[in-house]
Amino acid sequence: MKHIIAPSILSANFARLGEDVEMVNNSNADWFHVDIMDGVFVPNISFGFPVMKAIKKQAKKPLDVHLMIVQPERFIDHFKEAGADTLTVHIEASTHLHRTVQAIKNLGMKAGVALNPHTPVEALSDILADIDLVCVMSVNPGFGGQKFIENTYRKVSKLREMANLENPALHIEVDGGVTLQNYKQILDAGADVLVAGNTVFSSQSPLQTIIELKS
Repeated sequence: MKHIIAPSILSANFARLGEDVEMVNNSNADWFHVDIMDGVFVPNISFGFPVMKAIKKQAKKPLDVHLMIVQPERFIDHFKEAGADTLTVHIEASTHLHRTVQAIKNLGMKAGVALNPHTPVEALSDILADIDLVCVMSVNPGFGGQKFIENTYRKVSKLREMANLENPALHIEVDGGVTLQNYKQILDAGADVLVAGNTVFSSQSPLQTIIELKS
């Protein structure tokens, strides 16, 4: 199974964001991962629509947008306008998840659902057939550079079992603490999308690191 690499722009150098976007454009990466945080759902704030639109204007690869915000349904139209190709909402933040997923898909975006580390994959059983991607958080969301939570392997394996029955084309994305030391084990567990932030952007050679993650 060919896997996808999605460098997380949250870990880019914002003083030279254009250069980092161009680096990803010229790399073996497949997507841009864009984290949107509101300071309420998670204890951090990232950036909003103007920065995202600027990234989209320069990006030559799809934008995988991860909303770590409360009431994400309020902004679906805005994220479509800002350039999201895949829009992921947290199950913990979405009271009417099915309605939100349908609204995302009706606007022509792929729909994803994210799970915090404490949320069991079984919570997705009634929505799994309707979505394109599950983002398994392998750290507590809000900050980059955290240590990978080992229970993620079990969750990914269980989720792949469920997807094989309900939605074989489902992308399983792992976000947080992905390194050159653990990425093969994550893929072996059943994931096919790797979000890499610090591992890529703190590397002495980001292009070579992406090649290694992609190999």
